[in-house]
Amino acid sequence: MSIPEIILAFFSILMLLPTLASLTKYDKWWIRGFDFPRIQISFLILLIISLSLVYYTFRDAWHSILVILLIGSFIYQAVKIFPYTIFAKKQVHKSKGSDPKGMISLLISNVLATNKRSDKLIAHVQTYKPDLLLTLESDQRWENELSVLEDEYIYKVKIPKDNFYGMHLYSKLKLEHIEIKYLISDEIPSIHGYLWLRNGVRVRFHCLHPKPPSPSEDDTSTNRDAELLLVGRELNAEKESVLVFGDLNDVAWSRTTKLFQKLSGLLDPRIGRGFYNTFHADYSLLRWPLDHVFHTIDFTLIKLKCLKSINSDHFPVFIKLNYDPGKKSFQERPEKANGDEKEWANEKIEDGNPQETDI
Repeated sequence: MSIPEIILAFFSILMLLPTLASLTKYDKWWIRGFDFPRIQISFLILLIISLSLVYYTFRDAWHSILVILLIGSFIYQAVKIFPYTIFAKKQVHKSKGSDPKGMISLLISNVLATNKRSDKLIAHVQTYKPDLLLTLESDQRWENELSVLEDEYIYKVKIPKDNFYGMHLYSKLKLEHIEIKYLISDEIPSIHGYLWLRNGVRVRFHCLHPKPPSPSEDDTSTNRDAELLLVGRELNAEKESVLVFGDLNDVAWSRTTKLFQKLSGLLDPRIGRGFYNTFHADYSLLRWPLDHVFHTIDFTLIKLKCLKSINSDHFPVFIKLNYDPGKKSFQERPEKANGDEKEWANEKIEDGNPQETDI
């Protein structure tokens, strides 16, 4: 074996590991971590395949075996991310919004607690004028600095925390029946309640920021998965309008997020439009979508955009939706979870030892 063959064989085997890990249901952080960089993994696999075609003679059977395995691995990764490309069918229809009273706009921003540039977020708010502003990781200092918005955003839910899981919701739209819940951990709050659109339609909403699987946060993805799946299981998307938004610390194409959609029946406006990567703002080659907005079938999309950096590790996201129940017959709901998927979801929720199951 030549040195190029040895090097290529090593990296070929290395690039097969993410796919093998993704095929398992183990929830250790280092295994579930492979769910995130599927875009980067796909490009690296293509690079290894290209180099293999240059340096392999294919006289030895293992040359062909490794290349075939790499092609299979690339196909697996590509299938996972394909729905979030412009080549896939859009899950949510585009709308110009004929009735201003039926529109709702949201700006979601993980501000990074140590970030001092609140002025950049405030500038975005002044430019895009969202109906709702949700901040994650916001502490008392952030609350104080965002107080300049309170004359315009008269409805507020404030949960300042110093543990990177503070949460603040500012709304121009009327809020009611607001509940702050700690679904899985007494360190991780979430906001639940109803808002009223200007046309008199009441919408159920849930603001989430579960803990990510990582060596510094949580050894497994169990708690994150349990929170997302619990909310997805308990939603009633067929009887009321629903919005779920926040930093979910999970990518759109993961098993958990896809199952959340199946359980909840909510739509993802990114499908067919792009990745809308929000993290990590500082590393252009290491980005994936962690901040999400899901909604019921009675909303269509007017605008979706990742905004310029506010010096956080997340880019803010702005979305504008139109309440349009007439589009229900034109938009397809996600397929429903089957028996095995529901059983797995129930097991994950139980493993998370939820403190509250009524959302």
